[in-house]
Amino acid sequence: MTQTTGRIFDEFARLVNDAAGVATGVRREAETVMRAQAERLLRELDVVTREEFDTVKDLAVAAREENERLSARLAEVETRLAKLEADKLGAAS
Repeated sequence: MTQTTGRIFDEFARLVNDAAGVATGVRREAETVMRAQAERLLRELDVVTREEFDTVKDLAVAAREENERLSARLAEVETRLAKLEADKLGAAS
């Protein structure tokens, strides 16, 4: 009887082990299908890649810095122009 009981437990353990292997395979297959569907959806939505986003972000930062530099330069030129006009008006009086 002990040998029969041991064999039943061995067969049950083998069955559980096989079921776990099958479950792992099903999980991997489901992950593969879901990943493929997500990639297809992102391609259809025309979503940018991280590299493209970072590149455009860097360009925007550079453009903002250039804009600030040019704004400061313009303010300086306007100040000089106002001073020249004031000097000209003062000399004409």
